[in-house]
Amino acid sequence: MKNKRKLTTPLFAGILFLMVFGACNKLDTIPTNKFTDANFWQSVENSEQMVNMAYNQMFSADKMWNDEALSDNIFEGRTNTAQRSIRNGIADPSLDLFSSEWKWGYEGLKSCHVYLANIDLVPGMDPVLKNKRKAEIRFIRASIYFRLVNFFGAVPFFTKDVRLDESGTVGRTPKATIMSFIHQELDEIIPLLPKKENVSAADNGRITKGAACAFQARAYLYESNWAKTAEYCQKLITNGAEFGTYNLFSSYTGLFTAANEYNSEVILDYGYVPAVKTWSKLYDAAPLSVGARLNAYAPVQGLVNNYLTINGLAIDKDPSYNAGNPYVNRDPRLAATVVFHAGKWTNFNGTESTIYIRPGTGSNSTERADNYVSASSNSTPTGYYVKKYYDQTATATFASGLNIIMYRYADILLMYAEAKFEMGQLDATVWNQTIRAIRNRAGFTAATALDYPSTLSTADMRSLIRNERRSEFALEGLRYFDIVRWKAGTQYLNGYVYGARFLNNNTEDIRLDNRKFDESRDYLWSVPRSQMDLNRNLQPNNPGYAN
Repeated sequence: MKNKRKLTTPLFAGILFLMVFGACNKLDTIPTNKFTDANFWQSVENSEQMVNMAYNQMFSADKMWNDEALSDNIFEGRTNTAQRSIRNGIADPSLDLFSSEWKWGYEGLKSCHVYLANIDLVPGMDPVLKNKRKAEIRFIRASIYFRLVNFFGAVPFFTKDVRLDESGTVGRTPKATIMSFIHQELDEIIPLLPKKENVSAADNGRITKGAACAFQARAYLYESNWAKTAEYCQKLITNGAEFGTYNLFSSYTGLFTAANEYNSEVILDYGYVPAVKTWSKLYDAAPLSVGARLNAYAPVQGLVNNYLTINGLAIDKDPSYNAGNPYVNRDPRLAATVVFHAGKWTNFNGTESTIYIRPGTGSNSTERADNYVSASSNSTPTGYYVKKYYDQTATATFASGLNIIMYRYADILLMYAEAKFEMGQLDATVWNQTIRAIRNRAGFTAATALDYPSTLSTADMRSLIRNERRSEFALEGLRYFDIVRWKAGTQYLNGYVYGARFLNNNTEDIRLDNRKFDESRDYLWSVPRSQMDLNRNLQPNNPGYAN
């Protein structure tokens, strides 16, 4: 049974709110019918609930899917979502996503700061447990700051709880200063955390040395600090005795199933529990014929085109590629990630369905439910549906208790390959250790896919590495951040969004939004208008946005 330790009930969350945010006169008699600062921290159990709440505030499935919608992998066609507004270049400081992301971040930071300020008050708490929990909270705090600075750049920064009146006067601290703090925090907490082999089954999903090391590698990667990225990846690749032993799980498809949670590749995930804490994104992203209610979230043709042929070649470079049957003899990760025409789907009851998406196909009304009709119909607007993270154990409404992976070993390998390449140190040994290993696990067997391509130009090798990341991590929420750190917004996030070749008797590609990316503005989000109205010290706003 999955561990429920990360759950905080609404009732307890309300109690914590009263305890954390309420104020009482120090001369008042301590209440006996509710928690206050004076009595809450008298129990280890209470303090553990605070840790659980902080874990809940660190990430979520919604955040992962919304992050993916910011990228060039996904089209949201049902409504003008915040992500769609950003991609179409029409977002302004009043956009709800800007304010909700900011609010989420500072609520999470408050939980962390309150915990760190009060945990030493708990009587009788085992010192080893206390230091470990402090390290976990510091990791969560660093993770929240990391997300905030990658969206907003300079943000208000503090390492202790601030009063309401203080919060209205705090200015913005440069991103570089906050990143320096994050790096220092991660180095300091690594010795305080256990490696995964020393974590009990009941504590699966807790932050470990490996997670802190992986976070450190990603943080340096996002700064293009290649030497440090390689250094921390190397720790996880070669130093299992200290950081825990990780390796590629045998099945790419199996990585994202309930049966294989906490497998050898998972470094850190965000926990869900069936029937208790669930997410339901695929209810509006899976094929309609298998139970989804409509499609509001669809993969695009550009993502499908990114997957190589089984020979390891781009579709426009492989003479064997068949444009009339474009989904055969392709990278197996395509079928594990995206539902395409005539693709297979395993139903909740274990039976298998063929999904008919090309207009006019399917032998009955159920099968034809998935046919492309138009961009405004209930079925897919692009000719594709989502498959990755489909949980066969979910409810009929796709309510899933499947964990969301935040860090996995394949990312360590591809970060390492990219860092070594950018330092001019990518060779056959590094290739075999990283990209070859990942492709071998994916199911490639041809030498043209697996052997080190020593004759590639620098530009072509860089494209290969970036495309490999896209295929490996599609629909996992990383693509947008990769594009931002590469400063490649115009290349990937500008121009028309295309779907499958289903128009005019299957001779013309579906054409959707004309996305716009402003190089002088769109690598950062606006400070929320609501926050600037409350605190003028948050100005000036990021370039391209009004104050």
